[in-house]
Amino acid sequence: MHTSEFSGNYGARDENIVINSYTTVLRRNGVPHDLFATYWRDVHGPLCARLEGLGWYVQHHLTREKDGHLWPLIEGVTPLPGYVLDGGVEIGFLSAESQQQFKDASALLFSDEQNMFEQTIAYDVPDGSSTLVDRLPDPIPNETATLDKMHLHFHLASDDLPAARKAIEKLASEMAAADAVLKLRLHLAQPYDNAQPAPPAPDVDHKVEESRLNIIMMELVFESAWARRTYYASEHFKAITQGISEHVRYITPFGVSGVYTYVRDAVMTTAGIRGSRQAELIRQLGAINQTRPEIESLFGAAT
Repeated sequence: MHTSEFSGNYGARDENIVINSYTTVLRRNGVPHDLFATYWRDVHGPLCARLEGLGWYVQHHLTREKDGHLWPLIEGVTPLPGYVLDGGVEIGFLSAESQQQFKDASALLFSDEQNMFEQTIAYDVPDGSSTLVDRLPDPIPNETATLDKMHLHFHLASDDLPAARKAIEKLASEMAAADAVLKLRLHLAQPYDNAQPAPPAPDVDHKVEESRLNIIMMELVFESAWARRTYYASEHFKAITQGISEHVRYITPFGVSGVYTYVRDAVMTTAGIRGSRQAELIRQLGAINQTRPEIESLFGAAT
């Protein structure tokens, strides 16, 4: 059983985001990781947060130094060789109208990508992503990861894509019912089209190999590596993953180093208004005066 800290389920709070997207990011060649991560958090993040129409904006920073057991080898299905990422981004909307507002304003954002991104690939999730379980109380995390967090990319077999998508949906539902899983969020992305590169950021690569065209992404959280590996060793997990090799060619896991939320339900967070690290300082010192409307309005927050 979970401690009282993880006893609830807050998944329904994400249902307002009816249209979503998941963008993979690779840092620009030659840019040191710390400089990349800081710029992304504190310069690019607040810029994006201010664009009209945005309903949801979360940066998931991924680490290249990861636990070798984030996902077990099942039926010979391995990670995609050479697939490296530095982050995943969720940008979502409350309506199609607000999405169009964002697109109309987004040139300001995309012209900034060349400063720290080598490659960005935006996958559309037109029906919104599904949070099947979320026991984490904080709706707007802005923190270095302390729990055991990861993103899994399921590279679908192209022989029967509808069947493959249904198989991963079923797996996600069964995993979310497990007591060990604190959070499971599924992104049923549409196939990526190299002929229509997205996002439209200049001087950034937007083309992928065939194995990355059809991917479903899963955000997965456990309380610890111990809880994760114990769950993977369970008979329940072994049973629900039988036959997975019929539907996926690769399963690539990425460890999460931090999650930073800039906009939820079309409202900027303190990280969106001031920058992610500044928001951390405000919280650490308990500087609640810094979140007063008359102060936040000085930094461009709506009043």
